[in-house]
Amino acid sequence: MSHSDDPFVHAMDTAHVWLRRITDDLATEDRAFAYRVTRAWLHAVRDRLEVASAAQLSAQLPELLRGVFFEGWVPAKVPVSQRVSEFLAQFAMEAGVTEDEAAGLAWLVTDALRGLCSPGQLDRVAAVFPVDLRNVLFGVDAGPFDEDTADKM
Repeated sequence: MSHSDDPFVHAMDTAHVWLRRITDDLATEDRAFAYRVTRAWLHAVRDRLEVASAAQLSAQLPELLRGVFFEGWVPAKVPVSQRVSEFLAQFAMEAGVTEDEAAGLAWLVTDALRGLCSPGQLDRVAAVFPVDLRNVLFGVDAGPFDEDTADKM
């Protein structure tokens, strides 16, 4: 089968472009690491969204990343807790990083995806999250926070 006859070429090329952007924003050459972090971001964010919002976000993704987004998803069990600590714990575990690294990496992935999705799409998605979780995703330093107080926002 020639390259031009392969029906998956466009999907793979688009996914590679997105992963390259994320790899660049993470300042790494390790594409496996960038993929792992992106997958962790997609799952952690997806699990905190209502079904309709998750569908809207997924529509922005290249086909291959859309498949990653929905991998293991159980719509009847969403949204899960939006506590920052639980978001970062899930993200860190899936990404294979420490929780200390998770917040910075989540922001970098968000920033890369903001440049790849339709303008304002990630802002609309994150608007349903509590302020403290939005701050983590968008890299806003809100200063030290008390999770017991912040989770009630």
